[in-house]
Amino acid sequence: MTSNNPAVFLLMINGQIEAADFPEYDDLYCKYCFVYGHDWAPTSGLEEGISQITSKGRGSQSLVWNFPLDITFKSTNPFGWPQIVVSVYGPDTFGNDIVRGYGAVHIPFTPGKHTKTIPMFVPESTSRLQKFTSWLMGRRPEFTDPKVVAQGEGREVTRVRSQGCVTLQFNIVTKDMKKLGYDTTSIEHSPARTPQQL
Repeated sequence: MTSNNPAVFLLMINGQIEAADFPEYDDLYCKYCFVYGHDWAPTSGLEEGISQITSKGRGSQSLVWNFPLDITFKSTNPFGWPQIVVSVYGPDTFGNDIVRGYGAVHIPFTPGKHTKTIPMFVPESTSRLQKFTSWLMGRRPEFTDPKVVAQGEGREVTRVRSQGCVTLQFNIVTKDMKKLGYDTTSIEHSPARTPQQL
């Protein structure tokens, strides 16, 4: 039995974490998680995951993961639209796994195929002594919860350094958004309007 007046809309996401560009590093893996508002709930799929370790190919600077993403959310309103947080890790000179980058991006609003590139960053120590000590001990600064990357509170005092980027590909499908009064059509894809329609 279908309802003409749905109470929720669905956002279906599939795609992949395609590749990364970290010129200085090799043998990296990534973790991902989704951050979303209180009115959102996952109905199927995985909220977080960890990829395989990948190495650069001969003559290539890219690290290719092609790690799949597949999740469906339901919600009653778009506030708290989901974001994906990606954390990249790899070995340091002593073989310790350390963070090589954090980044986040909102899931695209419009249905269709989208490619997003996330600039990555790492937290930095505030003094030279702390930098040397953390390098020596193999304990670089990192967030205890990577989800803080998708939030604004407390980040204004965090010292970070840009480092690398990650490319993601999304296929987005929405259901019942139009019935609830939300228009997600792109201006680029909407038909041209005549002056009388404006």
